Amino acid sequence: MIDYHAIQDYCTEHSSPQKSLLAALQRETYLKTVYPQMLSGHLQGQLLQWICAWIRPKRALEIGTFTGYSAICIGMQLPEGGCLDTLEANPEYRHISDKYIQRAGLESKINCHHGDALELLNELTGPYDLAFLDANKREYAAYYEAVLPKMTPGGVILADNLLWSGKVIEETDDPDALALRAFAENLKKDERVDTLLLPVRDGLLLIRVLEVKG
Repeated sequence: MIDYHAIQDYCTEHSSPQKSLLAALQRETYLKTVYPQMLSGHLQGQLLQWICAWIRPKRALEIGTFTGYSAICIGMQLPEGGCLDTLEANPEYRHISDKYIQRAGLESKINCHHGDALELLNELTGPYDLAFLDANKREYAAYYEAVLPKMTPGGVILADNLLWSGKVIEETDDPDALALRAFAENLKKDERVDTLLLPVRDGLLLIRVLEVKG
C-alpha cells in the first residue's frame, strides 16, 4: 500500500529547499499556535510561488493570513509596484505574521486587514489578478461570489483544502467536508470559470476566470 505522506515527503525533498525565513516561520508556527497544520508549508508554498511567477499578478488577494507563510510566498513573487491584500479574522496570529512580513522586507507589498472577511471584502475594490481562499471552509461559496466580480478576466482564484483529509469522497456528516464538496460541485456548473483540482497537500483548486458578472 502506498504511503501518501511518504510520497508528499519525497516530493518536498526533491523540490528546491525552503528559504530560511520561511523555515523559521514554520518552526515558530508549530511552537506557538494550536492548529499549526493550517500553515501552507513548503510544498504548497513552492507551488504558490510558481503560480505567481507564471501569472505575474499586479494585485493579489488572500483570505486567511494565519501566520503569514502563504502571504510571504505570494509577496516574494509580486512585481515592482505589486501588492497583496491579505485578510485575517483572528488577531492572535498577528504578532507572528507582522514580524515575518517585516523580516521578509515585504511591508510595502503586503497590506494586512483584520476582521470578518466578508465585511472587509465590501471595502476592497480590486481588480485582482490572483486570489487565494484559505479561511472558513463553510464560507467558501460566499467568499467566491464576493471575490469573483473583483477579478480581472483571465485571473486565477485558488481555493485550499478541497480534499479535507479525504473526507469529501467519504460518507460523512462533517459540515466542512459537505460545504467543500458542494462548493466544488457547484463550480463544475459555473460557466464563468474553468477549474482544475490538484491533489497537492490537502487539495488545491485552481479556478480560472473566463467572464466576470456582478
